[in-house]
Amino acid sequence: MTRIAIVQSAYIPWRGYFDMIGSVDAFILYDDVQYTTGDWRNRNRIRTSNGPKWLTLPVQKKHRLQRRICDVEVSDPGWGGDHWNKLEQSYRKAPAFEETARWLRPLYETEETNLSRINCSFLTAICGFLGIKTPLGWSWDYEKSGDRSERVLALCRAAGADTYVSGPAAKGYLDVGLFESAGVSVEWFSYDRLEPYPQIHGGFEQAVSIVDLLFNCGPQARDHLPSLRRTEV
Repeated sequence: MTRIAIVQSAYIPWRGYFDMIGSVDAFILYDDVQYTTGDWRNRNRIRTSNGPKWLTLPVQKKHRLQRRICDVEVSDPGWGGDHWNKLEQSYRKAPAFEETARWLRPLYETEETNLSRINCSFLTAICGFLGIKTPLGWSWDYEKSGDRSERVLALCRAAGADTYVSGPAAKGYLDVGLFESAGVSVEWFSYDRLEPYPQIHGGFEQAVSIVDLLFNCGPQARDHLPSLRRTEV
C-alpha cells in the first residue's frame, strides 16, 4: 500500500501538518494552484508573553491573486532578520531554544525570494530534525488536468498511490466516488490524537507553528507527534 498526501506548502506550519507528513509514504506540495490571501501559505502564529502573534512573510501585492503559489515572491529581503528577532524575543527562555536555534537560525539568513522554496526549505529542515523520512515532492512534476478532484486523483495515480490521505477540510468538496472508481481509497486524516505539550508563557495553545514545539521540547518533539511515536529516527 502506498499512501500519499497532497497539500499546499505553508510557512512553518503547525505540528498537525508534520504529523500528516510522518504518516504517509510520499508528500506532494501542491503549489501550482492559485495563491490565496489570509491563508497559511506565508504566515503562521507563535506564542509570546502577550499571547499569540503572527509572523508574516511579506509578498509582492501586484497581481498576487492571479498568481500560482509557486510564482509568488517575497517583497522584503529583510524578513528573515525580523522574524528571527521575534522568535528569539518570544522563546529565548524556552528549554530547547539554544539547541533548536543552532540549526533553525541559518534558515532565516537565506537570500531565496520564492515563497514555495522558502517554505520547502523549512519543511525539509524540520522534517530532518524530527527524523521524518517521507520524501517531499512538487505537484508540477506530474501531469494532471480536470477539476479539483480530478487533478488530485491524477497526482495520486501518477505517483503510484493506492490511498489518498486528506485533511478533514476536503470533505466538503472531494469527489470520493471518483477516487474509488479509479481504485484509490480515500482516508481522512485526524488530528484528534494531538495532546498538549509543555509550553512557556502559561496554559496551552494548539494553533501555533511547529517552532513552538521545537523550542519547548527539542528532540522530544517527536514524542508529541502521534505518527512518529513508534518509528525509529
